[in-house]
Amino acid sequence: MSTTKPTQPQFQSIDTDDAHAPKFAASALDFLLIELVPLAQRITEKVQARDQALIDEYRRSKLFNGSNNGTTPEDVKAAKNTEEAVKKKPKKGAKPENTEPTTTLGFPPTTPQTREAMFWRLDSLGYRVGQGLVERFSTGKPRPQTPLDAIKFICKDLWTLVFRKQIDNLKTNHRGIFVLTDNRFQALSRMSVDRRAGKEVVEEGLLRAGMYLYFPSGVIRGALAGLGIEATVTGETAEIPTATFQIKTKGAKA
Repeated sequence: MSTTKPTQPQFQSIDTDDAHAPKFAASALDFLLIELVPLAQRITEKVQARDQALIDEYRRSKLFNGSNNGTTPEDVKAAKNTEEAVKKKPKKGAKPENTEPTTTLGFPPTTPQTREAMFWRLDSLGYRVGQGLVERFSTGKPRPQTPLDAIKFICKDLWTLVFRKQIDNLKTNHRGIFVLTDNRFQALSRMSVDRRAGKEVVEEGLLRAGMYLYFPSGVIRGALAGLGIEATVTGETAEIPTATFQIKTKGAKA
């Protein structure tokens, strides 16, 4: 009686070092940004509300417990204002007064403080991603010797790896400032603003679109840091879906 060994399945090897062979769908980054930006706004607003509640509670406790040790006039004033605000709180079912900035695009309104906090949160996440990508895919390649060489690596290799295309335009003043332009940035390609709706709506739309450039700006900054270049990166859009990233290396001159 003879037995035969079962045949082993043959698996096709994948070159994990080939940046041009995608390991996941290109739309994955689109879905990530669609969820990441609103999530960052919700987290930021909850953290700010919690911090403000703790500050208000601390000030009220110092005032209402009769402890004046270290209580400043500002503490007393803030506690009184909070108490008056609580008394003036509208009854259930009453329409509250709108004291927050409004938006005509159906998105929750944002304040400058919220947008700044969102920027640092998303930029930090992108920074770690950019560093990891450079460490993974620059191995075995000649290391850029100048800032311009590093920027070219961003425009060609990194952009192709992340967005499946190269940067459309690169400008520099040769003194440490670079401007990268993507004429059809993937994260903005499904957005639009009706300019017939008025200046306010257009500005609000561009402001919201700019939030989706916080994370990619961090990716660029992290990638440059991985190449040994310290820089600040600012992303903006004046016409959707075009995205512009301004890079200022340390010691740059306008």
